[in-house]
Amino acid sequence: MLNRFAAVLVVCGAWFFASLPAVAQPPAIQYFPVGPIYEYRWKLLELALAHAPAKTADEPTRLVPYADDVTQNRGMHLLQTGGIDVIALGTNAEREAKMLPIKIDILRGIVGFRVFVIRAFDQARIAGMDEKALRKELTFGLNSQWADLPIMRANGFTVETSSSYENLFGMLVAKRFDAFPRGLNEAGRELDERRLAYPQLAVERTKALYFPYPVYFWVNKDNTALAQRIERGLTAALADGSFRKLFETYHATEIALLAKEKRHVIRLNNPVLPAGTVAPDTHWWWR
Repeated sequence: MLNRFAAVLVVCGAWFFASLPAVAQPPAIQYFPVGPIYEYRWKLLELALAHAPAKTADEPTRLVPYADDVTQNRGMHLLQTGGIDVIALGTNAEREAKMLPIKIDILRGIVGFRVFVIRAFDQARIAGMDEKALRKELTFGLNSQWADLPIMRANGFTVETSSSYENLFGMLVAKRFDAFPRGLNEAGRELDERRLAYPQLAVERTKALYFPYPVYFWVNKDNTALAQRIERGLTAALADGSFRKLFETYHATEIALLAKEKRHVIRLNNPVLPAGTVAPDTHWWWR
């Protein structure tokens, strides 16, 4: 008897909860790219949106990572067709023709300061090279879809490519190329994440490349409301200092290390910058 009574309670309870109206989730903003090295970018977008709150109930309030692992080109296509709402990438003329950038450099030029991920036993060899030797004797590895590929080639560097970011680490170990140029904010973090898989890799200690390379948030060309909201939020965060505080918090280790190092910095031209692009302001991390 008790078992029957319990069963009735379960059925009634299930009916009651099933009959309750569903609680609607607030609309979401899907973003790309996703991964640990991109965390700062999305914390900054979160900060910007907090500084420019939604004015109506139908404005998105939540940030949600795009679930699928896609290439940059696929991510940009999805943004143009409405599958993704915001991406955070470097600029070039092609991207500005196809998408709507919010022209506030979210990384303050730091991703254009490139140090090299190398095989550790090559430290002495590369340390002894001058600028001419770097161009003549080294082959660099890059993703075939990254906007810095034409920059490297235009400046006389030999580049081997892969469409897979992850494969580049294995290619370096296999001696398919000699150096993987990564942003100052990226190299150490990436190696820490892969220390067990690639213990033979290290960050080169004496050289760096620098080219102007602003990174923006981008939205669909028709989504001017979201673009304006992000711009308002970033501007407000710049004004009250919270933008800078977040940047310095996320990049404190790299900023402190750069201040101690004596690197030979080779400045490169960036021929893919759209006309009128404002040069990155690097004074938060490098003067």
